Amino acid sequence: MERRVALKNMAAAMGAMVSLPTWASGWSSSSLGKVQYATVGQAEVLKAIVESIIPKTDTPGAGELGVATFVQRMVTDCYDKKAQETFSKGIDAVEAQSTRSFSKSFADASKEQKLQILKEIEKSNDPDQKGFFGMVKNLTIQGYMSSEYVMTNLTHFEFIPARYHGCVPVKKGMSTDN
Repeated sequence: MERRVALKNMAAAMGAMVSLPTWASGWSSSSLGKVQYATVGQAEVLKAIVESIIPKTDTPGAGELGVATFVQRMVTDCYDKKAQETFSKGIDAVEAQSTRSFSKSFADASKEQKLQILKEIEKSNDPDQKGFFGMVKNLTIQGYMSSEYVMTNLTHFEFIPARYHGCVPVKKGMSTDN
């Protein structure tokens, strides 16, 4: 590998790390602060959407960890106005489709009804709805996997992987050279 290519790749990786917001890795609900929603009911609908994507099992679900706040914060801080509008309209479209199909709010729908609506949106021909669902799904997975709880309790994140044990007795005859 040429030195210039290696230096260019290192610079790109460092730039990506610097541009990511500091709160986006190892975040907790308290580190995100308050977020602003366009309408009053959007917070509940978004929480129900992320909880439907990663439900609670023997580990906490995305809703319980506050991933909805993470998703909203990412959209507010890191996406352009067009994506923010698509996001807001997408939440409203999910709520409208739930009301039209089941005569109840998406947050109040059963698990099966929520999954049915999300599958319909995912398979929709409308590019805005598909874009909304893709954005929410990706941000939900990113938020869940980078949450403080998951990183410390489930993935056992270590800042520097593989420990160095300098003083370890070595037995004779354990050489890998044959």
